[in-house]
Amino acid sequence: MAGGIGSRFWPMSRPEQPKQFIDVLGVGRTLIQLTVDRFGNSFTPDRTWVVTSKSYKQQVRQQLPDLPESNILLEPCMRNTAPCIAYVVWKIMQREPDATIVVTAADHFVVNTDEFRRVIAQGIDFVRGTARVLTLGMKPTRPDTGYGYIRSGQEVSATVSNVLSFCEKPVLAVAEQYLADGGYYWNAGIFLWDARTAQDALRHFQPRTAELFDNIAPSFYTDDEQRAVDEYFPQCQSISVDYAVMEPLGGHPMEIGGRQCGVYVMPSDFGWSDLGTWGSLYAQKPKDADNNAVIGDAAALIECKDCIVRTSGKLRMVLQGLEGYIVADDNGTLLVCKKSEEQRIKAFSEQIKE
Repeated sequence: MAGGIGSRFWPMSRPEQPKQFIDVLGVGRTLIQLTVDRFGNSFTPDRTWVVTSKSYKQQVRQQLPDLPESNILLEPCMRNTAPCIAYVVWKIMQREPDATIVVTAADHFVVNTDEFRRVIAQGIDFVRGTARVLTLGMKPTRPDTGYGYIRSGQEVSATVSNVLSFCEKPVLAVAEQYLADGGYYWNAGIFLWDARTAQDALRHFQPRTAELFDNIAPSFYTDDEQRAVDEYFPQCQSISVDYAVMEPLGGHPMEIGGRQCGVYVMPSDFGWSDLGTWGSLYAQKPKDADNNAVIGDAAALIECKDCIVRTSGKLRMVLQGLEGYIVADDNGTLLVCKKSEEQRIKAFSEQIKE
């Protein structure tokens, strides 16, 4: 899923070039490239699909040149993750109804790719040929209020439990209680199911969206596909797959499509971050002796502490006496903001006329 605009990473991330297409970490690879890389040889280019905005087609083609053009699915407008996933599910079902599908965002980060691949392989074995839906639950390292949580229930194997419920982003006191109680995991939005289960669940919970994709389906793999998508896709309800499918199934297994369908969680620990904010990027980067994280080589820090600085190379900076700040420049715009105020960055960006 590669259609987001990454507004909390302004000014580096902008609607015309959002964070999934940027080398956010300063490692020579963009986030979408790192996402494809971490699957290794498990998913060849012809078995890798990207759903993105029509306006990002060229970025995807340039950054993933081995991907078949028919595997780049273009949304004419934003409709959240349920229609996004429905699009790829309906298209895969037409040629490979027995396929197993792994869903992930294009702009997340994983430290331990070997462990990630092991978990994915184990997850595929768990769901293949069944009506199971498996979500990966990240073992929490702190009472974070920026993530939703998954509450696990009874173990069904040594590595998998059923899901009792999905919990919205909590206030700090509730997040602290989750960690104290145990059995709660961060919801990373990475999940696995087979194509039939995905389609049956979407038909059950989102019948209008299913009807719209049934209308689009005859055009798949033809020159008429984009016209049909442009006509019907905007009519889909804008809703996340969590609200549309996961939460109704969590703790409430039911018969769907003639099979017993339920949601399960596999606790995982491979160094995951959604890289949703400058603060999360700061947590992933090496620090100097004063706990500063610097990306790029165009900044000199003097008597600064606990800062994250990202330079584009077009503006040289000398920073003195800052403590706990975000400093970032891009495309002629400079942001200087307290880390503690980063939730206001989207509002700050609206003060500048592009």
